[in-house]
Amino acid sequence: MVVHKLPLFSPISYLSVVVASCFPLVAQADDEFDTIEVTGHLQQNTANMGALDTILKQQGVDFSAAGGVSALPVINGMTADKVKVLLDGADISVACANQMNPPLSYLSASQVSQVSVLAGVSPVSVAGDNIAGVIQVKSTGARFANSAEFGWQAGYVSGEYRSNNKAKRLGVGLALASDNFSIDYQGHSDKAQSYEDGNGNLVFDTLYKAENHLLTTAYKQDNQLWLVKLTHQQIPYQGYPNQYMDMTKNRSNGALLEYTNNLENGEFSARVNWHKVSHEMGFFTPEKMGMMPMNTEAEDKSYRLSYQFAANAQTRILLGHELFDYQLDDWWPGMPDSMMMGPLDYLNINNGKRKRTAVFAEVEQNINPDFYLNYGARIEQVTTNADEAQAYNTMPMNADFMAMQQFNTSDRKQQDTLLDLSLIGRYSLDNNSQIEFGLAQKNRAPNLYERYSWGRGVMATSMIGWFGSGNGYVGDIELKPETARTLSIKFSKMDAAAKWQFDVSGYYTKVDDYIDAVKIGQFNRSDNPATLHHILQFTNVDARLYGLKANWLNELASNESGVWQLQLSADKQFGRNADSHSDLYQIKPLELTATIKHQLGNWQNSLSWQWLDDKIHVDLNRLENTTESNHLLNLESQYEWDNVTLSLSIDNLLDEYYQLPLGGVSIADVSSKRSDNFAQLAGEGRSVNLGVVYRF
Repeated sequence: MVVHKLPLFSPISYLSVVVASCFPLVAQADDEFDTIEVTGHLQQNTANMGALDTILKQQGVDFSAAGGVSALPVINGMTADKVKVLLDGADISVACANQMNPPLSYLSASQVSQVSVLAGVSPVSVAGDNIAGVIQVKSTGARFANSAEFGWQAGYVSGEYRSNNKAKRLGVGLALASDNFSIDYQGHSDKAQSYEDGNGNLVFDTLYKAENHLLTTAYKQDNQLWLVKLTHQQIPYQGYPNQYMDMTKNRSNGALLEYTNNLENGEFSARVNWHKVSHEMGFFTPEKMGMMPMNTEAEDKSYRLSYQFAANAQTRILLGHELFDYQLDDWWPGMPDSMMMGPLDYLNINNGKRKRTAVFAEVEQNINPDFYLNYGARIEQVTTNADEAQAYNTMPMNADFMAMQQFNTSDRKQQDTLLDLSLIGRYSLDNNSQIEFGLAQKNRAPNLYERYSWGRGVMATSMIGWFGSGNGYVGDIELKPETARTLSIKFSKMDAAAKWQFDVSGYYTKVDDYIDAVKIGQFNRSDNPATLHHILQFTNVDARLYGLKANWLNELASNESGVWQLQLSADKQFGRNADSHSDLYQIKPLELTATIKHQLGNWQNSLSWQWLDDKIHVDLNRLENTTESNHLLNLESQYEWDNVTLSLSIDNLLDEYYQLPLGGVSIADVSSKRSDNFAQLAGEGRSVNLGVVYRF
């Protein structure tokens, strides 16, 4: 067993220092405190339909293409598990070798009441086990009535149709409540065919069908609140154009129990979460043919305890403890008639376990009316393990059989001790301008697939990886945790009359032991040299990521024709492997956007232009494609009339053909023999979208 420890001190020593440093500040106060400004909030809007991608893109989150329901968020050039996604505060693990069921896939946009994005630096109380940032998604919650009589409160029915992929979306919600008891249900279904690109060609294997259900009950008495959320998801199929496999089932059930007690001088809260998923991969459409089942069963169990209290009139302290227990079985049923994939079951991850135990202490201080600080420390211990693996067969020259023997004789249990630190401040220069800054050390231990994916054969390795690159991946038991040290700063200014506002921000992140991949072999599934790809093994490198963002919002006019605004933004990112001095994978090129917004009473309109520069900084180790610059024009209009909201939008108004810089390659084109090379995945052509919401 390899144990990665922090030097000089044990976890208990760290905990003693952190906790002891908080208790000298003991006093009583009922003063209100400011909160950290996040990238954005979204109050519940039942007019939002489909996946959460559109909402989060407005908050500065990018996405690495996957299925129509399951794109992976990208923050500051980092994606997948490097970004922490919390659903109602719960940490739900991905249960798939291709990350086909990320946390954001378990809620639809119509079921969401609030979204916040904390890029780079975030308070230690929010989450650990990430180096890129935190996305917090809050679903619809308890809504109590003003009467003791239990009865109807509200309901809605919503629908949307998208012309390009003939998507049909339906949402329904209802709420019953009294002054101390509440029941709320939210349901959403979504079905789409494969979409067409700007040239009118079908983008193979982008079809999907999904439904999500959420039931919330709550009871409050005096200063106490009990809340229970039950979730169910059913995805019978979802295509993945940039993966060798598709999703043929994803069924999950979850339960969240939360208790809050507002005490005289603070607040105690407790949260317990359970989530279980049954996942299958295979093939279901003639757009990508094949024959190979892959199954996954996984279970998340966790709890969080926290106590927050005022130490004095300027200081508030938050203490907490969290435990996360994740178990995963990933096996590929053997095919009796196959010499390569049978007769035994392939045990990819057998009884995989990942357990995290954390304690944290955080202090908020209003130093004076102009100066606010948040600082804290988090200690986390992560233990991973897996039982012995099994290859499809015991043929002595089988690369997977030999790899299995080496894996089974290795010491698979790993234990990492991590220390997160954060310092966040905000200083008001005057009434209309302020500076925000952040310093943080954040850590992430490897996930189970990064450590325990042991196969070395072409088929086995190409089944691993969530990057859409067409390459194969191998795990490394000896991987070290990633440690990121980030400095961020933001300057904001607005006009005294609120006619305009401007902000510019920058970040620099130095990552020690960044989990990347190194070439250990290559393979080719055809005789065409253009389809040659690499077998890569996860490895630790040092990396540097940095970038700049700027936003400008200006009121153009406010008269009888309505309020007219112009919004401009720019985003530039960089990412480099400091060891090889090469570019990191999936770094977005320069992006510029310009949006004209108009509002007249209940009528809202926007016309947005988006331009992406040529993507020339690519990861040659992963054979990443370059992409040409492109520009898109999008139109949106929404009108509210009594209880009805009507919406019309046209995406890609000019029907431009473009390739997704973060889209990966089209494996579906190669699999169907429509193409003889791994071209970059194309984006969606023009789509006219109609939506309606009726509230009652």
